Amino acid sequence: MTRNIITRRSPIHGNGVFAARDLPKGLRVIQYRGTLRPHHEIDQCYGGDTDSGHTFLFTLNDDWVIDANVGGNNARWINHSCAPNCEAVLHEDDNGDRRKDRVFIETARAIRAGEELTYDYGITLDEAHTPRLKKIWACRCGAPTCTGTMLKPKRRRAAA
Repeated sequence: MTRNIITRRSPIHGNGVFAARDLPKGLRVIQYRGTLRPHHEIDQCYGGDTDSGHTFLFTLNDDWVIDANVGGNNARWINHSCAPNCEAVLHEDDNGDRRKDRVFIETARAIRAGEELTYDYGITLDEAHTPRLKKIWACRCGAPTCTGTMLKPKRRRAAA
């Protein structure tokens, strides 16, 4: 069986995941794996520190976070892009067991062999997006539409 992906150094940042062959749109490429931990445990372990630029944590739902630092697979090496070719898709457990929810990375369009797989991390922070935080969470995707940051814009409050 031909492998769909390979991991190697990335021109975007650190390691990256690349298509080992042409991949069709809508292909479930890989599950994002790691140790399932409650939010309070993640906050204790990593200090809830927005200054870290830490991106191996994937919020699964209101109760759980996938910590790919512990027991993670190659999905943790998929880089962020402002013009992604993949998307993270949440699969909720049919019986409502939040511990059994899963995240899969799927192709959003056809991807050519050798192309780096990317998705939008969708990072949201409660605090103001200061120039310092934007620098910590800088985007290096190089897309023509790059916003320069992995942080999602704050939603504007509706006028009363």
